[in-house]
Amino acid sequence: MSTLFTTRASGKLLLTGEYFVLDGAVALAVPVRFGQTLRATTGQEPGTLVWNSTDQDGQTWFQGTFDTKSLDIVTETNAATAQTLQAILSACRQQNPGFLTGSQGVEVTTQNDFPREWGLGSSSTLIAALALWANVDPYHVLFDTLGGSGYDIACAYADGPLLYQLKKTQPMVQRVDFQPPFAENIYFVYLGKKQNSREGISRYRPRADAFKTTAAEICRLTERCLMATTLPEFEQVIQQHESIVSRALDLPTVKSQFFEDFPGAVKSLGAWGGDFVLATSRLPETETRAYFREKGFETVLSWGEMMRG
Repeated sequence: MSTLFTTRASGKLLLTGEYFVLDGAVALAVPVRFGQTLRATTGQEPGTLVWNSTDQDGQTWFQGTFDTKSLDIVTETNAATAQTLQAILSACRQQNPGFLTGSQGVEVTTQNDFPREWGLGSSSTLIAALALWANVDPYHVLFDTLGGSGYDIACAYADGPLLYQLKKTQPMVQRVDFQPPFAENIYFVYLGKKQNSREGISRYRPRADAFKTTAAEICRLTERCLMATTLPEFEQVIQQHESIVSRALDLPTVKSQFFEDFPGAVKSLGAWGGDFVLATSRLPETETRAYFREKGFETVLSWGEMMRG
């Protein structure tokens, strides 16, 4: 058994621009220290792709086999996962007809180094890694399969924070320096409910026309977020951002739902209603963590624990 390909793609967080990034707003996104590794080796069954997906503890959560010529599903432990994987593989082959067409068997193992329910990019890191292996455009693979804005693809192999924008459906990525001097006051709290981004987009879409001019306001808030030098300035930006998205989705803000008495700002990230939220706190770290634990939220990561580098 010899290694054919190996790579690791980073997960992501969208700090500004959620939903509105679909309509051309400039969003601030960051790659995180968590990610997914993909390793492909020669397999023992000619003409067969054997797939193993494992979690952060090395436990297998999905297994499947595919015919390398047709990409038909031969066996699977979860039909929906197998069909999604088949679609991604097919999208890669559509761009590169020679991808995985050899007669030799191939075995692939993927491993997340974070709990999949955290919503940090299990799907986007997989698409980015497979596209790199297939030598194809990862954005096209995403748009042909799962959909979305593509900011998560931009983060997969980025070396730091970036601005992301869709201009006439074309991804525009600009590397930026975003190291807030108040980073020790920023925390990420997991709400305990993995959100489906497509469901959130479906909620946003019917309301999007009423907020066409809001994309420009989101762009200004993204710029202000990037330029903020003090915690109060940063908090003002994220509170305004939260209010705008709340109106667009006709949903309450996360602070009003769960943290009304929290002495700091709280902002949803990405798909509203689950995954991680960003919280700012002037309390000592022990008191900040204690506050969220008492509310029933055990997973609290500091800026340094979440961010790369």
